[in-house]
Amino acid sequence: MEQLMEYLLLCTFFLYLFSSVAFVMGINKGTEKAEDPKSRRWGNIAVGMSIIGVFFQLLFIITRVVIGGHWPTSNMFEFTAFLCFTIVIAFIVLFFMYRSAVLGAFVMPLAVILLAYASVFPHEVQPLIPALQSYWLPVHVSTAALGQGAFGVGFVAGLIYLLHQFGKVKEGKNARWLEITLVVVLMFVGFSVISLGFKAFHYEAKFSHVVDGQPAVQEYDVPPLVAPHDSEAIHIDSFLGLSKPLAEVPSWMKGKAAASKFNGVLWGMISGLILYGLIRLISRKPVREILHPLVNRINPDLVEEISYRAIAIGFPIFTLGALIFAMIWAHEAWGRFWGWDPKEVWALITWLFYSAYLHLRLSRGWHGVKSAWLAVGGFIIIMINLIVINLVISGLHSYA
Repeated sequence: MEQLMEYLLLCTFFLYLFSSVAFVMGINKGTEKAEDPKSRRWGNIAVGMSIIGVFFQLLFIITRVVIGGHWPTSNMFEFTAFLCFTIVIAFIVLFFMYRSAVLGAFVMPLAVILLAYASVFPHEVQPLIPALQSYWLPVHVSTAALGQGAFGVGFVAGLIYLLHQFGKVKEGKNARWLEITLVVVLMFVGFSVISLGFKAFHYEAKFSHVVDGQPAVQEYDVPPLVAPHDSEAIHIDSFLGLSKPLAEVPSWMKGKAAASKFNGVLWGMISGLILYGLIRLISRKPVREILHPLVNRINPDLVEEISYRAIAIGFPIFTLGALIFAMIWAHEAWGRFWGWDPKEVWALITWLFYSAYLHLRLSRGWHGVKSAWLAVGGFIIIMINLIVINLVISGLHSYA
C-alpha cells in the first residue's frame, strides 16, 4: 500500500512536469490567443496532463488517508504536497475561464518545484499527535490551503505581468526586485535538488542536546553548517572536507529539530545562489531576460485580470479556513479564539495583506505594476509562513 502511494506521487510529479513542457511548447509554437490552433492544441494536451496529474494526486491523498486514518495535512510533507494540489486545481479552473497557455507554462513548473520540495521531508505516515486529532484538521487546513492555492496562481500571473513589463529592462528598481524574486524561486529549486541528492547517498549527521530539560538527538539530512545550541556531535559524514559545523544556532532557536531545519534554509539559500550564478555564467544575462521571450506576446491587461480574479476567489476561502475555522478550532482545543502564536500572527498578516491588495485595487485604482507587485509579495509572505514560521520558529503549531 505504501509502495502504491509512492508510485502515485511519482506519476503525479512526471505528469505535472510533462504538462509544464507541453505548455511551453504551446506558447513557443503558437501565439497567446485562444483561437490560435497550435497554441490551443498544445494547451489542450498540457491541461489534459495536469487534470490527469490531479487525479493521480487525489488517489495519492485517498491512499494516504486509508493508510494513516487521517486527512494528510499534518506535517510539512503532507501540507506542501497538498498546497501543490490546490494550486493546480485553482489553475485548471482559471485556465478554462481564460485559456491562457502562458499561465500554465509558469504555474505547472511551480507545482513541480513544490512537489519536489515536499519530497525532501520524511514521507512516513505517522499517527496524529493529540492536538491534531479533530475533524477540524481537514476543514481548517484544507480550506486555508485552497485559498493559498488561488493566491499562488495570482502570484504567477503577477510575475508574468512583471516579466512582460521589465524582463528586457537593463536596470531600475523594478528590474532589480524582479531578479531577486526569481533568485528566491531558484533557492527552492536548489534546495530540492541538493536535499534529494544527499538523501540518495544516505547522508547523515547526528547531534545530542537538551530540549526543555530532556536529552534529545537531532538528525541532519544535509551537511551541518550550524549545530544545535550547546550540543555535541554523535556522528557526521564528511562532505568536501566539512566534518564539523561552522557555528551553533542562537539559544532562542528552540525546538526538537529547529537547528536542522534552519540548516536546511541556509542550504536552500546557498544552493539557489550557486544555481543562479551558474545560469548567469552560461547565459551571460539575467534570468528575467531568459524568461522574457515566453511572455512577450501576452496581453498584459488579461494577465493582470487573471491575477486579480485568482486572488478575489482565494480571499474568502482563505478567510474562512485560516481565520474563522482556525479560531473555532482554537477555542475548542485551547479555550480561546485567539493567541499570539507565531502561526496565528502570520495568518493574520497574510489576511491583512490581501485585504489591503483588494482595497487598494478596487478603491484606489492600483492596477498594473502596483497590483502585480502586491500579488507577488502576498505569496512571498505565504512562503515565509511555510518555511520560516513552520521550520524555524517554535510555537503551538510547530508540528513540522
